[in-house]
Amino acid sequence: MTASDDIDGSTADESTCRLCDLPTPNRPITDPDIDGEFCCRGCLEVHRSLGDLDEAEAAAVKGAIDGRESARNRTVEPAEESGESAFFAVDGMHCTTCEAFLEGRGRTREGVYDVEASYATDTVRVRYDPEVLDEDDLPVLLSGYGYTAGRREDGRPGSDTNETVAFLAGGGLFGMMVMVWYALFLYPTYFGYDPVVEFGGYDGLYVFGNIWIMTSFVLFYTGWPILRGAYVSLRAGVPNMDLLVALAAVSAYAYSTLAMGVGQTDLYFDVTVAIVLVVTGGGYYESKIKARAVGRLSALTEQTIDDARRASDGETVPIDAVEPGDRLLVRPGERVPLDGEVLEGSAAVDESLVTGESAPVTKRPGDQVAGGTVVTDAPIVFEVDDPATSTLDRLVELLWEIQSSTPGVQRLADRLATIFVPLVVVIAGVAVAWTLISGGGITSAMLLGLTVLIVSCPCALGLATPLAIASGIKTATERGIIVTAEAVFEDAPEIETVVLDKTGTLTEGSMSVVSVHADDPEDVLRRAAAVESLSEHPIATAIVEYADQTSVDSSGMATDGGAKVIDPETFERASRGVSAPFDGAETVVGHPSLLDERGLTIDDAIETRIAAARDAGDVPVVVGWDGCARGVIVVGDSPRSEWRETVETLSVDRDVVVLTGDEGAAADRFRSVDGVTDVFAGVPPGAKAETVRRLKTRGPVAMVGDGSNDAPALAAADLGIALGSGTKLAGDAADATVVDDDLRAVPETFTVAERTNDRIRQNLGWAFVYNGLAIPLAISGLLNPLLAAVAMAMSSTLVVANSSRSLGIGERATEE
Repeated sequence: MTASDDIDGSTADESTCRLCDLPTPNRPITDPDIDGEFCCRGCLEVHRSLGDLDEAEAAAVKGAIDGRESARNRTVEPAEESGESAFFAVDGMHCTTCEAFLEGRGRTREGVYDVEASYATDTVRVRYDPEVLDEDDLPVLLSGYGYTAGRREDGRPGSDTNETVAFLAGGGLFGMMVMVWYALFLYPTYFGYDPVVEFGGYDGLYVFGNIWIMTSFVLFYTGWPILRGAYVSLRAGVPNMDLLVALAAVSAYAYSTLAMGVGQTDLYFDVTVAIVLVVTGGGYYESKIKARAVGRLSALTEQTIDDARRASDGETVPIDAVEPGDRLLVRPGERVPLDGEVLEGSAAVDESLVTGESAPVTKRPGDQVAGGTVVTDAPIVFEVDDPATSTLDRLVELLWEIQSSTPGVQRLADRLATIFVPLVVVIAGVAVAWTLISGGGITSAMLLGLTVLIVSCPCALGLATPLAIASGIKTATERGIIVTAEAVFEDAPEIETVVLDKTGTLTEGSMSVVSVHADDPEDVLRRAAAVESLSEHPIATAIVEYADQTSVDSSGMATDGGAKVIDPETFERASRGVSAPFDGAETVVGHPSLLDERGLTIDDAIETRIAAARDAGDVPVVVGWDGCARGVIVVGDSPRSEWRETVETLSVDRDVVVLTGDEGAAADRFRSVDGVTDVFAGVPPGAKAETVRRLKTRGPVAMVGDGSNDAPALAAADLGIALGSGTKLAGDAADATVVDDDLRAVPETFTVAERTNDRIRQNLGWAFVYNGLAIPLAISGLLNPLLAAVAMAMSSTLVVANSSRSLGIGERATEE
């Protein structure tokens, strides 16, 4: 592969980074030993360690992608470039067949360029021509055949879980009534007892009529999702397990209806009821699981910006009306709407949404600002880049591309459905034909075919995965782990590399005071907190909060004998710090260079403290007055107390990689730790997902992060785990979220997943053994439809019992 080739073998633009495809600076980062140009040192170092994907590796990656991906990755026509994208929540999807059906239907509509459906997220992305269609018209085009589409920001158009509860409640009531009538009037006759009523008269017609009506309700109301799934599978040409369940339920219903019409008493309406209620109950568990994944991507789109403020008149305008080169004003506390270059003003910008790093970055004229970041302490005016785009918007698209390109996790039964369903139908058909050819009656032949369909009904297969997953989710929840995707239980046991984001994952994720060094620490902290209390900078906030915690008077507006200690009019905000008169002296707080500019001397002892703080990856804040520096307040993002224990546990069976946007000492502190295989420092947001992809060529990868910039990497990994202290976007992109913010829950996630996966395998093994034994017995005539239904119920009962057993995970040790 040449230096200009990417994973798909295409030629990248010469002005883009070889790793992440972001634009390179005017002086690209290069290395004499490495081919290509890079946007930053972090991308170069990742490439040095992981290299390009060779042709064999690229083929392996592509081979793991579902066949439908080729349609999604088709060449985009020029007309589509001007199209717009919209995301919608869709209720009613429950397998990849639904994805194919919705995509195929949507693409036939005029003005729709492309439709991509994601069963795993219950979301559809539509790329359309705004000249032909209005966005408000799209939900109507997508709805129908049991699917309901609506805007994500308006809330889900419905609730699969609530609908399933309604189906079960109605079906359960009528199903129970059917079984009561069977127990009173029909079952006794099967064991040789005299019937309670005369079936040949009016009483029998009344009994059978009531059973038929109640069974019809169960089949056509409670069983509606199953029937719809069967219809969709036929329309899409992809047979699934819904089709086989529907065949069994409808066949039993149809046979019994015909038998009732000709005066027979061997009716199998109870079989129809049992099949529908058992499968619907299993679907209810799955609906509850999938409900946790609803809202994926929604938090990110909620943070996108609809308006911008012109610098010329301060008026707000729609973001769509902004052109490249426009000058925009952003006030403190507001989010930068688009990428651009600062023209006026200087401010600390919180880039945590985009970069994930806790320390704010000072932006001055000539610096680039990213759309989605927040200006914290002073207004700025910037010029919009060409083209007018937002880094946050690119994260939206990147996250969707990654998530939608990975098919939703399907039960093993669904993956085998394309073979299993036609095979069972053929077996039943052959059994019927052979019975007729060998001289058997039509009734006997129909009963034999019905028995084969019933005994093959995949209730145990359908329950094997969702019930085991429900048990695993319950155990995980008890330990503060919220599972949002079934992929956790399939993928976690195979993970070979765990990537840990530094900021917010291995560290606390927020600035705090680490230490205060001075001859009089209390006086230094008192002065610094008083001056910083008038600043909105995150470091200032950390100092003020620390002063409050240590009972030091931190109020810059406090009174001293009725007079204000600090007058806001005398407060001055410099580019790298702040200053104000306090207690009779001009007090300067900030970067050492600010004190040099103000003529304050810094002695050797304080210089030593400054150097030590920087070596540790922290920020030294120098405080001085009366001509010299008086002390240093060290501010930093402290490592979590449990991080070493977590790394040690994870490294027993897997490689551990630390990934961070920081450079220097902040990253170096992790290199010498036992258990850490690699540390990739200085990696920009756009390169995190690509780094994960490169690592995946070595084997399955898990990503652990907390920031919005981690979301694409979390989605790109085979398994994404987010910490609850992080952004909503990171949680939406992850497969599991640790809500109690205890890093030790990460290795516990793997333990729960591995034991749940074992339970799934046990359930599936039993289900396949059952089908392997039951189908031959049915063909041989040793089972009738009733016994087939009993065998099916017993198989399902064993699966339920096995899934209900404890996973046997001990209590987590309490931190001292």
